[in-house]
Amino acid sequence: MKWSTKIGTFAGIDVYVHTTFLILIAWVAFAHWQTGHSVAAAMEGVAFILALFGCVVLHEFGHALTARRFGIRTRDITLLPIGGLARLERMPDDPRQELWVALAGPAVNVVMAAALFVLLQVTGDVTPLGALSVTSGSFLERLMIVNVFLVGFNMLPAFPMDGGRVLRAILATRMDYTRATQFAANIGQGMAFLFGLLGLFFNPFLVFIALFVWIGAGQEAAMTQMKAALGGIPLQRAMITDFRTLSPNDSLARAVELLLSGAQQDFPVVEDGAVVGVLTRADLLTALARHEQQSPVADVMRRDFLVADASDMIDVAFQRLQGHECHTVPVIRRGHLVGLLTMDNVGEFLGVQTAIGGRHVADRRRVRIRRESA
Repeated sequence: MKWSTKIGTFAGIDVYVHTTFLILIAWVAFAHWQTGHSVAAAMEGVAFILALFGCVVLHEFGHALTARRFGIRTRDITLLPIGGLARLERMPDDPRQELWVALAGPAVNVVMAAALFVLLQVTGDVTPLGALSVTSGSFLERLMIVNVFLVGFNMLPAFPMDGGRVLRAILATRMDYTRATQFAANIGQGMAFLFGLLGLFFNPFLVFIALFVWIGAGQEAAMTQMKAALGGIPLQRAMITDFRTLSPNDSLARAVELLLSGAQQDFPVVEDGAVVGVLTRADLLTALARHEQQSPVADVMRRDFLVADASDMIDVAFQRLQGHECHTVPVIRRGHLVGLLTMDNVGEFLGVQTAIGGRHVADRRRVRIRRESA
């Protein structure tokens, strides 16, 4: 994710913090300073927000490590002001596995809340709930309450919260996965409408949550429908077969010539029959501002890129493509470059499939009408 800084790697998973997270820390420090009028109060506020997001990181690792048990890799975890985001390569196809992955995150918060509750009972450091606030009261008790809140919020039956995935997994045991997703998305958007309505009268922050839930539910439904439409179709039916290539020794001027001569945006770089890199349009334009046009392509091409086999399924390759910075995938058959897969041509192929499917539905409807009128 752009504007993110890596802060470490744990269990083989990179953890990033988004730059906007610093704004949240500054706001919390200022709010505590206004309450206590001291540096110590501000530092306590920062310590609390860091502890809170430590709980969020553990929540996301709950998802990631459970997914790993089912053979699903986690690309990375990113801390945002609104919470954490674990980018799984894919969600499990088995509803029962998805249920376990979705429940693992809130389960971590339940364990932490229970452990803090026991610790508070042992130490006797318990403050009446009425005396607690966002900026004052027992540190550990506030952290316990926040973990309870995280469980409740994440278990709301609305995408992109964990509760939406739990609902989808339960529904998917009784109906088609796409229908289950649409049903869960509709419930989520209904809740978003309710949040937005309440936010207009009581708390503007609910309006923000409503937008977050509405967009997340719509995206989840759209992605599932796309996966269903592309499932079982090999790449060789959708890949670009009319394309140009570059060699590592070609100049940037040659790349500019190819870019301007056609509609192709990104170019595979081939040496001795093997793909050794990809030169994207964005990288080419950046290089032209920094290098002479006679500079070799090898100096600016991407060496970190995905490769797919022509027999791979489109939906699987598309999921991999979404999580990668380079959005052009060379397609190989028996070691030779035979095509390219891009986000654009997947979209075009999906549009064609939708149009053909719509025509077949219309034809069947006309046939049924004729039979009923005969």
